[in-house]
Amino acid sequence: MPTNHLIGLMLGAEEDWPTAFESMARRLGVLTAPDGSSHEVTTERVTIEPFNLRDKPRQELVIDRLAYWYYHPREWLKKVALMDDVYTLNSPFTFQSMEKHSAYCALLRLGMNVPETVLVPYKNPVDNIRWASTSAKYNKSFDIEAVAQGIGYPLFMKPFDGGGWRGVSRIKDAAALHAAYDDSGEMLMHLQQSIEGFDVFARSLTIGPETMTMKFQPDEPMHNRYAVSHGFLSDAAGAEARTIAQTVNAFFRWEFNSCEMLVKDGAVYPIDYANACPDVAVTSLHYYVPWAMGALLKWSTFCVVTGRKARTQVDTGPWFRIADDDALDYQAKLAAYQELADDHFTTDRYREFCDTTLPHVDELVYDWVTGSEFASMLRSTIQQTYPTYEWEKFEAHFGGLLDLWVKDEGSRLGR
Repeated sequence: MPTNHLIGLMLGAEEDWPTAFESMARRLGVLTAPDGSSHEVTTERVTIEPFNLRDKPRQELVIDRLAYWYYHPREWLKKVALMDDVYTLNSPFTFQSMEKHSAYCALLRLGMNVPETVLVPYKNPVDNIRWASTSAKYNKSFDIEAVAQGIGYPLFMKPFDGGGWRGVSRIKDAAALHAAYDDSGEMLMHLQQSIEGFDVFARSLTIGPETMTMKFQPDEPMHNRYAVSHGFLSDAAGAEARTIAQTVNAFFRWEFNSCEMLVKDGAVYPIDYANACPDVAVTSLHYYVPWAMGALLKWSTFCVVTGRKARTQVDTGPWFRIADDDALDYQAKLAAYQELADDHFTTDRYREFCDTTLPHVDELVYDWVTGSEFASMLRSTIQQTYPTYEWEKFEAHFGGLLDLWVKDEGSRLGR
C-alpha cells in the first residue's frame, strides 16, 4: 500500500488556486520514490475549532493563507510545528515573537507538567473584512461547556498571549464560563486546568544565566505579591523551577523573562512564561530589586565586552532529541535541558567573567542601595505611585524590606 501524505490548506476567502491545487493533487495518483517506495497525496481544508494542545494532527504539511491576520489558526500552526513536526508554508514564527501559547506547546513537547489546555476560537468577530466569509465556510460550531467539562472545573480562562493578568478569570461553573467568554470579546482565549490545592506559587525571574525564584502571592496587592521567603521550595523543586525558566529562555532565545509555576506535592507545573517586560519595579519587587539590577548589569556587561552574538532563531533539534528519547526519564531530561541552557548562555564563561572582571559588582550594588541616590529614587517612586496620604506607610513598608536586604547582603559580604 502506498504511504498517504495529507496536505492541509488553511484558507480565507480565496477559492481559485485552492480549487486548482486540490484538483491537480487528486490527479497525481500513486507516486514512486527513488528508493522504490510508493506514495500518494491527498488534501483537506483546515477548519477552525477548539483544539487540545495534546491533539495529534493528521496533516504532514500545511499551506497557510490565513494565519497572518487570524490568530486562532496561527496558534494551531505553532502547536503542530512545535509538537508534531508538521511542515508549514510559511513559518508562523515570523508573525510574532513572544506569547504564552508557543511556550505551552514547547514545554508540552519537552515533557513538562503543563496543565491541560485548550485554545477556543474568538467569541466575537475580529475586525477584518474577511471574517464573515471565512467564518461561514470554516468556523466549526462547538459546545464550550463540553470543552470545559473535558478539562474539569474549576479552570482558568486567559488570553493566549498574556498581558499582565488582563482578561484572566477563574471559572467555577457553566454560568461563569459563558459570562467570561462573552466578556472576552476579540481576545483569543485558552481554557486551562486549575491546579487545586497547590503548595506554593513560584515566580522565577531570569536574566541571562541568572535566575531568582520568588514566592509569589497573586491575590495580594502588588506591593505584597513577592514574599520575602527563603527555602520555601525543596532543593529538587527549586532546581526544577530554575531549569524550567532557563529552558524556556534558551529555547526561545529570550534573555530577560519571568516564568510562573505552581508546586504541588513536589511536582512543578509551569503555567505562565513569556513576559516581554518582566516586573522589576521597586514597588513590587522591593527586596529582590538589588539582585535584579546586579544580574542585569553583569549580563549586559558580559555581552558587550565579550562580543556575544545574539541567536534569534529557534533551533528545536537538540531539545526535541532529548524530549523524544524514551530511554531518558524526566529527571534525566531536565538535566540534559539544563546542559543545553548552560551551553546557550555560556554559563561557565559568564561565571568566570564575573569572577575575574566583575568581582566588585556585588559590593557596588550594596553601596548603591545603602546610599542617598537609592533613597531618593525610592521616595520619588512612592510619591509618583501612591496618593499623598499613603506616602508614609509605603516609605516604611519598602524601606523596611530594603533594610532587610541590606542586613542579609551585608552579612553575606561581611559588611
